[in-house]
Amino acid sequence: MPLTDTGVRQAKPADKTYKVSDEKGLYLEVTPSGGKRWRLKYRFGGKEKRISLGTYPDTKLKGARKKRNEARDLLDEGIDPSAHKQAEKAAQTVAAATTFEAVAREWYETKHTQEVTESHAHRNLRRLERLAFPALGRRPIAEITAPEVLQVLRRVANQGHTETAHRVKALTGQVMRYAIATGRAERDVTADLRDALAPASTKHHAAVVDPEEVGPLLRAIESYCRKW
Repeated sequence: MPLTDTGVRQAKPADKTYKVSDEKGLYLEVTPSGGKRWRLKYRFGGKEKRISLGTYPDTKLKGARKKRNEARDLLDEGIDPSAHKQAEKAAQTVAAATTFEAVAREWYETKHTQEVTESHAHRNLRRLERLAFPALGRRPIAEITAPEVLQVLRRVANQGHTETAHRVKALTGQVMRYAIATGRAERDVTADLRDALAPASTKHHAAVVDPEEVGPLLRAIESYCRKW
């Protein structure tokens, strides 16, 4: 008989792992510790095989049956569901390693921290975390366009921080060139933004000559650097 939601919920652990069958190769595996795993038994290439379809209660009976039907559809097309699942997982791993944030953090750890002081590298990472990652972090770095980067930079510049926008542009360019070197991008799109931002203005201030004013000045500079 097919399983029911009540039957799945009430399945109790025993001394040994056992299974409760549903339909079309789907069954619930119950372990001595009380764990419940959905599995599908099928044949491919003349061999009997099994594939995991999730755990209960994260995957309910209806969801397990849906996954079973999807696996059987693959079998109808001559595709091994287990191999298909492994290929999808591998593709997801590759995709996760090619996002802008993933490449930027790798660049930071393997290259940038070796080129500049620790405090300077940390400030640059914080700039990327606060100003670039929210919009670009999850995007595949090879798919990021110049207008996307410009939108990020303009958002910073419009807050009155044109110099910081130029810094973020430079950092983004370094990350993209690292992506090119490691085979995850083909070009640095920040090169197309050479004249897109207003130049950072340089303001000259009176020199601090009173020793008592040096401390507050240094604290103000440090606070600004931490923020931007």
